Amino acid sequence: MATIITTAYRPTAASAAEAERIAEELDIRFIIRNKRSVEKMHEDEQADILVASKERLEFYPMGKTEPFFFHPNSAAFRTKRPLEKDPLIEVSGLAPGDSFLDCTLGMASDAITVSQYIGSAGSIVGCESNPDIAFILKTGLSRYDAMPHLTEAMRRVQVVSSEAVDYLKTLKDNVFDVVYMDPMFTEEIKEASNFTPVRSSANMGQLTDEWMDQAIRVARKAVVLKAHFRSQDFEKYGFERRVRPNTKFHYGVINLN
Repeated sequence: MATIITTAYRPTAASAAEAERIAEELDIRFIIRNKRSVEKMHEDEQADILVASKERLEFYPMGKTEPFFFHPNSAAFRTKRPLEKDPLIEVSGLAPGDSFLDCTLGMASDAITVSQYIGSAGSIVGCESNPDIAFILKTGLSRYDAMPHLTEAMRRVQVVSSEAVDYLKTLKDNVFDVVYMDPMFTEEIKEASNFTPVRSSANMGQLTDEWMDQAIRVARKAVVLKAHFRSQDFEKYGFERRVRPNTKFHYGVINLN
């Protein structure tokens, strides 16, 4: 599906200029809004739509009227709790100054939380295979300023627009302390609704032998998996499952030390 970019319903000169700049950067068409609804533009243009508004970038996949946009999501409250007790940080064995690869960036809330914990001496990279979503995440992480306590953590997250396996193949052995995978659940968790607008556009790929082989090769300390509690991937790939009572997902870890 092609992607176009347009402005908000009532654009300003600045938002129109921003839309044209993004169109050039992403090599996509800029289409004048002419006060059309998103539904009308989908019908007319037969394309996914990026909207450059004054406040933020929004992404409307074909047929969807609810947008995807960047927000720190669960990182907003997770980072106000003791970070060493966060389930992801606890299971992964991360320490301040470590490096972390998030193979499935999603809403970037895990990446932001980890970035807050590992601090400025650490490094963090997140992969997103959909280039439109990757661009929104990259832009949001670099500009969002409504939560000052997270600003530095967000700015440290490097977004890579790539399939996770393809990116892993470019890396040398043992270059990240922790490699993390949170593939799109095959069984949708209704409570996790923030990603709903782009579920049809997101990569639904599940774990493969190649993905696991590459992750283990690249990681120094651990490979961590987050998956639905019914997932058989924990046992299939040798993860030590950490059961989380009364939750729809569990974590698993392969310790490499």
